[in-house]
Amino acid sequence: MSIRAHARSLTLAVAVALAAPFAMVAVVAADTVTAAPAAAHGSVTDPPTRNYGCFERWGSDHLNPEMAELDPMCWGAWQADPNAMWNWNGLYRENVGGNHEAVIPDGQLCSGGRTQSPRYDYLDTPGEWVAKDVPQQFHLTLTDQAQHGADYLRIYVSKPSFDPTTEALGWDDLDLVQETDPYPSQGTYETDVDLTGYSGRAVLYTIWQASHLDQPYYLCSDINIDGAAGEPGSASGTAGMPVTTALRLGQTAA
Repeated sequence: MSIRAHARSLTLAVAVALAAPFAMVAVVAADTVTAAPAAAHGSVTDPPTRNYGCFERWGSDHLNPEMAELDPMCWGAWQADPNAMWNWNGLYRENVGGNHEAVIPDGQLCSGGRTQSPRYDYLDTPGEWVAKDVPQQFHLTLTDQAQHGADYLRIYVSKPSFDPTTEALGWDDLDLVQETDPYPSQGTYETDVDLTGYSGRAVLYTIWQASHLDQPYYLCSDINIDGAAGEPGSASGTAGMPVTTALRLGQTAA
């Protein structure tokens, strides 16, 4: 069942970040800065999840005011909680017992049921998230910094009737397309994904069931299947942007 978008009030936060990969920031008050390293876990990095995509595009340029206009969903996530970007690798729950649909409510799939709320809550927000253009058959990569291993990757795609720009994802909006065999502990888990018969804007939803303990990760990647570019590696939504910004987002400006 789809949950329609509703108005959200955003709490403005002033943040200072370490630009190095895998750093995190805490929201700061006055002139006090508190920073701590993020716990290393993992996420789908290709096609990038919503918050990993924000980290890729803006992690080293997070104070650029152009983010608000050029990448408004990342801007909204940043304003709601900067640590959603820095902790792109920590969107998990524990002790779910494989009962994913019972534990994660409709409308909260991209935040893992508001895990560590409010850190990832904004990821459930419908809107113009930057979507990666992919062909109907493509390669998925999950980066596991901690080498937890995987009991499986369970991969879904949203149905053609679902509109991620106006609806928050529900279980009834998904088609299961693949469940992998286990992976040993290693740095990446890769698999080929076949979305033959699907086209257009969609959400690729990956559940990574880590092996080291009962720790599933819930990961939303925005994709444009058979997008205008027709090749993997480009990002939708960059037409009209300055060339330098469009290149940072993944393709040449139109």
